[in-house]
Amino acid sequence: MPDDLNSKPSVPRHVFVYGTLRAGGSNDIARFRPAPRFVGKAQIAGTLYDLGAYPGATLCGPATLVGEVYRIEPALEVQLDQLEEVMPDDEGEYRKREMPVQVGTQRLSCLVYEIHPKRLAGRPVIASGDWFRRG
Repeated sequence: MPDDLNSKPSVPRHVFVYGTLRAGGSNDIARFRPAPRFVGKAQIAGTLYDLGAYPGATLCGPATLVGEVYRIEPALEVQLDQLEEVMPDDEGEYRKREMPVQVGTQRLSCLVYEIHPKRLAGRPVIASGDWFRRG
């Protein structure tokens, strides 16, 4: 029987994380279950903003975002959507996007959580593109 079009995918996916979900971050993705599988470090085009306790990124601009790619199960994707306050109408805190990411010799389709532009007013850019090197 075919999957319902509104259901979550039943196959593992990949996610690119650039902030508190990175290894060692306050929301380290490794603490979630089912456990994600680390694939590798990566960089994508984007601009990183300091929102205080966590970052937000836009997926445009000449800058680079530093992050990590993980293989995740559908149940973990649901948890990440909740953490990032993704809403079906794209008006939540973050918007879930899908884009190709180069990880070593592999090109993977990855989910990326992009901050809603309304959240960026007056927020400083993190020029390094690396949440862990924001100081």
